[in-house]
Amino acid sequence: MIQLLYTVIAAEMALILTLLFKTPLRKLVIITLDRVKRGQGPVMVKTVAATVFAVLLSSVYSMAKIQNIKLEAGALNPTDEVLMARHMLESSLMVFLLFLSLMIDRLHHYIRELRLLRKTMEDAKKQTRGFEDGKNGNAEELKAMGEDIATLRKKIEKLELDCETKGKEAKTAQAEADALRKQSEKLLLEYDRLVEDNQNLKNQLESIGQSSLHSDGK
Repeated sequence: MIQLLYTVIAAEMALILTLLFKTPLRKLVIITLDRVKRGQGPVMVKTVAATVFAVLLSSVYSMAKIQNIKLEAGALNPTDEVLMARHMLESSLMVFLLFLSLMIDRLHHYIRELRLLRKTMEDAKKQTRGFEDGKNGNAEELKAMGEDIATLRKKIEKLELDCETKGKEAKTAQAEADALRKQSEKLLLEYDRLVEDNQNLKNQLESIGQSSLHSDGK
C-alpha cells in the first residue's frame, strides 16, 4: 500500500512538472487529460478519489481508536505503536495524493483557458487587421473591437498570474513531498525497530512459557 502511494505521488509530481514547463511532452499530456475528462473518464476519476478518501477516513478512524486505547491504558503496546505509525504514514501520503490530483486538474483547466483566450486574441487581431485594411471600416466597430481586445488582454494577464501562482504552489508541494519522504523514512526505521522489539518480546514470552512448563514437569 505504501509503495503504491509513493509510486502514484511520484507520477503526479512528474505530471505537474510536465504541465509547468513548455515542452513537446506537455502538449501530449494535455491531449491525454482532455480525453480522460471525456466520456466515462470523470466518473472513473471520481470513483478512485472517493475510494482513496474512504480509505483515508478508515485510517483516521483506526488512529482515533488507538489513541483512545492509549488514553485508557496510559501507554501503547509495541504492536499498537507500529499500527499507529503505519496509519499516520498512509494518511499523510493519501492526503498529499489527493492534493496533487487537485493541482493537476486545476493546472490543466487554467492551461486550456489560457490557450482559448490566446486563440481568441489572435482571431481578434486578424479581424482588427481586416477592419484596418478595409476602406469602408466602421469606426465604432473598431473601437468596440479594441475594447474587447483590451478586456482579453486583462484576462490573459490574470490567467498568467494564476499560472505563476499555481507554479509556486507546485514547488511548495514538491518541498512538502520531500519533507514527507524524509518523515516516512524515519517512520519506516521506527517501524522496523518496533517490529524487532515485538519479536524479541515474543521470544522472551516463549522462553518464559517453556521454562514454566519445564518447572511444572519437574
